[in-house]
Amino acid sequence: MKAIEDRRSIRKFKDLPVPQDKLDAILRAGALAPSGKNRQPWSFVVVREDKRAEMMKVMREGIAVSKAQGREVGGAEWTAKIMDGANVTIFVFDPEGSPPWTPHDTSQMFWDLVDFQSAGAAIQNMLLAAQDLGLGSLWICDVLSAYEELQSWLGGKGEMIAAVSLGYADESPPARPRKSMSELVRYM
Repeated sequence: MKAIEDRRSIRKFKDLPVPQDKLDAILRAGALAPSGKNRQPWSFVVVREDKRAEMMKVMREGIAVSKAQGREVGGAEWTAKIMDGANVTIFVFDPEGSPPWTPHDTSQMFWDLVDFQSAGAAIQNMLLAAQDLGLGSLWICDVLSAYEELQSWLGGKGEMIAAVSLGYADESPPARPRKSMSELVRYM
């Protein structure tokens, strides 16, 4: 409960390397997540310090392409600056998934939904493990603004779902407001 209560989305990281043993523990926590029908629908591509500049170049090019095509990129440019300051970024893939813009039959849509929920559990496990190990983390969906470019550069198989940036936090944001339990829960 302490890791759950204390975890914050970190957007500013210290320029310190993430030790391999901590990174291994975080990845293991992701792999231990529950999944629908025990499909374990995830794979992870880890980008470390030496490849960060190349990752950022690809992401920024992808964001530029999206903007040129008139697609909404939201806060992707700001997120790219945050990612550039993190020592590690883990990209999460569903190896059996396919991009959302490709045709899906009902069965594929069902399994995509189950797999997305499972991947979300893996991501949450990694965030909580990072917190427990003294690292800050940020769950990132803005990588989808550079989906095709990052997917190609990373060589990831299946569908890219999200990314998690990690490092030693260089900020201590306060807790964000939460809805009350009376707003969230209804007993029958």
